Amino acid sequence: MASLDDVARAAGVSTATVSRALSGRGRTSEATRQRVRAAADALGYVASATASSLASGRAENIGVIVPLMDRWFFATVLDGIAARLAPRGYDLTLYNLTDDPAQRRRLFETSLRRGRVDGLIVLSVALTDDEVAALETLDLPVVGLGVPRGELPALRVDDTAVGRAAAEHLLALGHREIVHIGQSVGAEVAGRAPAYDIPTRRRAGFEAAMAAAGAAARFVESDFTVDGARRAAVALLRGGGGGAADAGTGAARRPTAIFAASDEMAYGVLTAARDLGLRVPEDLSVIGVDGHDLAELFGLTTIDQFPHAQGERAGDAILAALGRPAAGAPGTPAGLAAPAGLGAPGGLGAPGGSESLDGSEVDASLPFALVTRGTTAPPPRS
Repeated sequence: MASLDDVARAAGVSTATVSRALSGRGRTSEATRQRVRAAADALGYVASATASSLASGRAENIGVIVPLMDRWFFATVLDGIAARLAPRGYDLTLYNLTDDPAQRRRLFETSLRRGRVDGLIVLSVALTDDEVAALETLDLPVVGLGVPRGELPALRVDDTAVGRAAAEHLLALGHREIVHIGQSVGAEVAGRAPAYDIPTRRRAGFEAAMAAAGAAARFVESDFTVDGARRAAVALLRGGGGGAADAGTGAARRPTAIFAASDEMAYGVLTAARDLGLRVPEDLSVIGVDGHDLAELFGLTTIDQFPHAQGERAGDAILAALGRPAAGAPGTPAGLAAPAGLGAPGGLGAPGGSESLDGSEVDASLPFALVTRGTTAPPPRS
């Protein structure tokens, strides 16, 4: 592998001149700079990241804290982030945040303090008060994406509006026996504030739409997996859950529609319906959230929240925070919500601010769209 000395000999200059020419710092004539770069290209020279970091004070690296590396949603967001950062010469370092207290302590007390990254993007992870405080002491720009806390500047989808849109779509088709399969948290859940928690806000939007229509809002708890939603839906569709009963018999009424809190959960519901011999949408309508790559294959009606574009926006925001906005991107992090209690700018192409569960304002700048396919239709006639 070519060294700095090799480039200097090929260009007929000193190693100090090579360093100045390739870094863009210091006084070097344009002719010399071009000669040095041509020599470096011919030799296949790549500057040492360690040396460049020492010289410039920048690591040319962005850290991303992610809760689940094997989930489609996060992989798609990461691809969007990389699409923005790679052309600017930035590498990515992924930090997987688990439920292990010891691993989390090492991450916040040691790994993030090694000076290996210029900024951090935090993806939808529940953070404790101590972890939020640790981030604030790093002296690094931090951009959140869907984080369930209000202290960090963050990009968000208006998930209350997402839940409302899903319910209103089913209500407009004529459904009244609608069940939402998802999650929600109370104030006692560490690291997840209900006002910012994504599943909780989706449930709140669903319930608000159902109440406005004078219909019962039925809810079933499930984890965000295909199998978890399948098991919940099997119990529900067999009459073993759902929270509402027929006034005459006391038996649980089978829903005519299910709103799943994610597309992967919706796949679980579709599997449950198939296993029980129910036709979709003739016997049961199903809607999900995400815009999953396989949604079109399954003919799934979904609320697309454009996860790849979310990653691109997060990449743009961290570049802007570093003072290096991408070409064509805003000079400031567009739609980046300020921490709770601070003024937050309105977002582009999105609903803008929305009321949180505690009555405060939550900036929600990222767009979403209802995509209607074959899994939703009017309810079956009695």
